[in-house]
Amino acid sequence: MLGSLALVSGLVAQPSQARGVSRRPVAEVLVTASSGRVIFANLPDAPRRPASLTKMMTLYLLFDALDSGRVRISESIPVSHRAARQPASRLGLTASTSLPLRTAIQAMAVHSANDVSVAIAERLAGSERDFAGLMNAKARELGMTRTSFANATGLTDTGNQTTARDMATLARALLRDHAREYRVFATRSITWRSRRYANHDHLLGKVGGVDGIKTGYTLDAGYNIATSAKRGGVRVIAVVLGEKSVQARDVRVANLVELGFTPPARHRRGAF
Repeated sequence: MLGSLALVSGLVAQPSQARGVSRRPVAEVLVTASSGRVIFANLPDAPRRPASLTKMMTLYLLFDALDSGRVRISESIPVSHRAARQPASRLGLTASTSLPLRTAIQAMAVHSANDVSVAIAERLAGSERDFAGLMNAKARELGMTRTSFANATGLTDTGNQTTARDMATLARALLRDHAREYRVFATRSITWRSRRYANHDHLLGKVGGVDGIKTGYTLDAGYNIATSAKRGGVRVIAVVLGEKSVQARDVRVANLVELGFTPPARHRRGAF
């Protein structure tokens, strides 16, 4: 297992990836998972687009439904024409078919599949619009005061807005309320219809203790990530919103993770 410094030393942001991405300053926060204490923050309450970090809430509500018995892990999820038409990332589901729920969970956590996310929203609420209402109600309940969701995917919509602090709050809630299900975020890859899909979280297996949670990208959001790591009984959560490339995002969040395990006396404000 490599430390993050070994991981980041050879990474350079690629200008071609940064082209067209929002040039707003990066928003970031690092907190302890147990108490939510802020270890480091830069623009933690600045409004940003969540992109596919939205799917943390989609999965949170699905896990709630599993816990309450409203859905069962053994069932299959019907795929509507609307779900099948969603753009990438996607599994390429066919309308009027169905997908095993266990596979659906893995596809959302690992491949960030938009077609699957919409199918889940429709199963839980009847429509994606009504599901967004459930998402926003849960956000208020969890204390995510600066977040609004317009869809289950995080695809570009003016109604999608969040902050780094709120995404850290959501990540903490997933860990606290759905610890058993949280393990799916550490899945390195899945195979569906003979095709392998690798997890978009490049820190898995490369930065000590990292075991999820979610990455995201849209043109207006930039490159986002919420990451959790545990070492020696201590767990931290780092969120980065709006980086200009995958490499820059991974470097930044890897350094935040390392800071989370650095003795407090060595912390420096503005280290990144």
